[in-house]
Amino acid sequence: MGSKKKETALQVNISTQELWEEMLSSKGVTVVDVYQGWCGPCRPVVSLFQKMRIEVGLDLLHFALAEADSLDVLEKYRGRCEPTFLFYAGGELVAVVRGANAPLLQKTILDQLEAEKKVLAEGRERKVIKDEALSDEDERFSHEKDGGEDEDVVSSEKSCTLAIIKPDAVVHGKTDEIIMKIQEAGFDILTNEERTMTEAEMRLFYQHRAGEEAFEKLVHHMCSGPSRLLILTRTEGTEDVVPAWRTLMGPCDPNVARMKQPDSLRAQYGTEMPFNAVHGSRDGEDASRELALLFPSFKFPDQVQEAPLGHEAEGAVGPTQVVHCPEDVD
Repeated sequence: MGSKKKETALQVNISTQELWEEMLSSKGVTVVDVYQGWCGPCRPVVSLFQKMRIEVGLDLLHFALAEADSLDVLEKYRGRCEPTFLFYAGGELVAVVRGANAPLLQKTILDQLEAEKKVLAEGRERKVIKDEALSDEDERFSHEKDGGEDEDVVSSEKSCTLAIIKPDAVVHGKTDEIIMKIQEAGFDILTNEERTMTEAEMRLFYQHRAGEEAFEKLVHHMCSGPSRLLILTRTEGTEDVVPAWRTLMGPCDPNVARMKQPDSLRAQYGTEMPFNAVHGSRDGEDASRELALLFPSFKFPDQVQEAPLGHEAEGAVGPTQVVHCPEDVD
């Protein structure tokens, strides 16, 4: 029964300064998921944390949640869209991981556990760090926000694209598996949001297909339950994010995908049209249009281009390689 209770409280919710100090004084390594109230904690990593706790035991590894707005010590992390994981040992900051990058998180956990074991067993000096990158980024963001508009800013020199995990995959509990595969394939997730689409949004989103027979069925499906919306960029390699994501998705028809690209996401998680598990922008222009429609409050200040649909290009990204997929019906 004791182990069951500990498993239930996998991540301690830190809501006060007293709890913060108590949690950071825990023996071993504490991983704090710093989140924003408007987007919530990073749920995709919970399964990784559960796995790590089973593998390494309960004594020296602790996980916590902390909303940036609720603690003064996290003031500099407020208003930041990407997940931030702070690693503490002996009450000191020893590592930082930005983004829901499961392989990097796992490696950092193992590395910091090994280092802390040597500190505790051999008296070695603990390697304490300062989050220098945060100070530099905050200074840059403050200049970008001088215009006075209260908007969230995502600054990236890399091209971005939209990815949607569709309601058919979400309802079957495949979201976390798909996100892990996306990260393992070298993508960085800038934004991760669960949302149920409205009919008006989807009619505008798929307006280029309004005359097709499958249009009404597609709109109905996309509004039938929650989807997971992701903004992706690339963390490794030189391939542009748009074609790289389309390659990982595979052909639109899951049956075709299983024959031609059996390792693709649509081959593994799709069933039949339009239940093909994931959506991706067809090309750079489509990525700009779709991001502006579904994420109108985000800016990519270094990569702005005019977006269709009459929206200002607040969510637009820079020019990306155009990929023509005539058989792609999303």
